[in-house]
Amino acid sequence: MADQSIPKARPSDTAVESDTAVESGTPVESDATAEPGTAVAEARGGGSARDGLSRRKLLGTAGATGLVLGAAGGAVGYAAAPAGATPLTAVGADRVMFHGKHQPGITEGLQARGHLVAFDLAAGAGRKEAAALLRRWSATAERLMAGEAAAHDDTDVARDAGPSSLTITFGFGHSFFGRTGLEKQRPVSLDPLPDFSSDHLDKARSNGDLWVQIGADDALVAFHALRAIQKDAGSAARVRWQMNGFNRTPGATAHPMTARNLMGQLDGTRNPKPAEADFDKRIFVPASGSSDPAWMAGGSYAVVRRIRMLLDDWEKLSTGAQEAVIGRRKSSGAPLSGGTETTAMDLEKADAKGDYLVPLNAHSRITRPDQNGGAAMLRRPFSYHDGIDTDGAPDAGLLFVCWQADPLRGFVPVQRKLDRGDALSRYIRHEASGLFAVPGGAARGEYVGQRLLEG
Repeated sequence: MADQSIPKARPSDTAVESDTAVESGTPVESDATAEPGTAVAEARGGGSARDGLSRRKLLGTAGATGLVLGAAGGAVGYAAAPAGATPLTAVGADRVMFHGKHQPGITEGLQARGHLVAFDLAAGAGRKEAAALLRRWSATAERLMAGEAAAHDDTDVARDAGPSSLTITFGFGHSFFGRTGLEKQRPVSLDPLPDFSSDHLDKARSNGDLWVQIGADDALVAFHALRAIQKDAGSAARVRWQMNGFNRTPGATAHPMTARNLMGQLDGTRNPKPAEADFDKRIFVPASGSSDPAWMAGGSYAVVRRIRMLLDDWEKLSTGAQEAVIGRRKSSGAPLSGGTETTAMDLEKADAKGDYLVPLNAHSRITRPDQNGGAAMLRRPFSYHDGIDTDGAPDAGLLFVCWQADPLRGFVPVQRKLDRGDALSRYIRHEASGLFAVPGGAARGEYVGQRLLEG
């Protein structure tokens, strides 16, 4: 968990900063509010290409014939909907653009459903096969994010849904460059993360040649994308590991607020905000003046950690004890030194006995950028629950994903400090880890990673 946390903004569920986010047990104070995706002008139609009528044509027809329009700005409903059917809501109509300076899925708000999946290239597959795969994946991502069917063998799982803020993001692991003969293009920033004493990592669920992050506000839309990406991999790559996550559904709260994690803490209070002057410098690789290769311009580095929360132990603590571990009020996210959630934490404020109100080992104190040489990261995680163990303990926690221009200046220094004395470390366990180079966004007519694979 970290004070730096989740960008989260939506048309119906505005994001607020949140501070506890188990980031390798590492919350970092960071105030991030993600920009909401633009509302979709197109939603899925009822036909298919093989019917001779495309979804887009159906939508055009819907507009011409007066098919269901939402009262507040009108997302088009399912074209074949019977009389009295519920129109497509703002949640389903929200669309994120695939093409741009940066890949989608980084600065957008938290989505209700997510899938993280890593692939290894198949034996004998190299640079040529990888380029063909990224070309297929990019074409599929563009179509699905627009609310269209996959180009081939669509499963119809999301046939009657809108884009639902779907984002699909692609990255390269350290091993990818050796497999493709591109070692000279491997960024120094992609060197393996150091070992941490709190790690209990499962190598089978860590790292990978390729990484894909999928998020959407509808579970079927997210699953549809996961299945399409897996099918597109074909014989070129095989799944190494896959994890499923979730967040609060947009509109589920009566008022805008920061997300909560499975410990019940507000998570993401001090995430960096896109509106901040130095946001791009901290999160994205610059086009010049960097040691990174040119193909990483506009890209970012994603640290992915599966952090199990030991909820049975955590829930035995009183609310006051939990707040001391985090350094913030559980109800409001306000620092123990006083104020509201967004009030600056007073690290020197003490009680009548001279004890700091925010304990020295409190998670939010340790993860503050001003306590780590300015180290900052954009945290954008998903919660997960993978069932109940034989002893009755829930296998649940955080799929921690953080973004930064350089992990050696973002994640690593903060995690090292947490490793030395974070009060939260007793209640979490890092079980999987990965570091991926996520190139900049693809321009129209390009695919993600083209500058690397064809440069």
